Amino acid sequence: MNIITKGQSDQLDFHFIKEVKERSCQPLDLCYHCQKCSAGCQVASYTDFRPNQIVRMIQFGLKGELLKSSAIWLCVNCETCGARCPNGISISAVTDTLREIAIEENVPAAVKNIPIFHHSFLNSVKSNGRVHEPVMLVRYKIKSGKLLEDIKMGMDLFAKGKMPLFPSRTKNKDLVKQIFDRAEKTDFKACGQNNSASSAVERG
Repeated sequence: MNIITKGQSDQLDFHFIKEVKERSCQPLDLCYHCQKCSAGCQVASYTDFRPNQIVRMIQFGLKGELLKSSAIWLCVNCETCGARCPNGISISAVTDTLREIAIEENVPAAVKNIPIFHHSFLNSVKSNGRVHEPVMLVRYKIKSGKLLEDIKMGMDLFAKGKMPLFPSRTKNKDLVKQIFDRAEKTDFKACGQNNSASSAVERG
């Protein structure tokens, strides 16, 4: 794999795999690169690195290059990778961890507005217990500066009743709030605790 040749020896972090394994709780050293994860990945053709390449880069300590990649931000957490992996490795759990590390180390997202979208989505869920698309999109448009982009599509969805004017609140809103409160107070560095890039974005 030619990605290995891009990193210079003084840029390699040989403790990187240990950190990612501990935080994601994924047995990355068991990967033998059968590439079943990449074959089933829904977004592989849009990213700079495929799922099995992400694992390989972690194994070789290419931390800096990986944290700057678009691959860790474009993963949609569909879990196809984990379902296909013969060793039960979930790449989506790994990309969640890599997003957390990137946020903690102030590495700018390769896909600029994805963290803004995550933040807008989470704020909407936190307010109502479930997402309210119009308010979420207004927040996203204001923060991203893309005020007029997709406006025709938005109007069409609104006209067809797909964008409700008023939010629909869940009956268990307090339980949702407890989840957010617990996520904000929890240290997600130990294996066995659920990792969540969403919590890192929310805290940021």
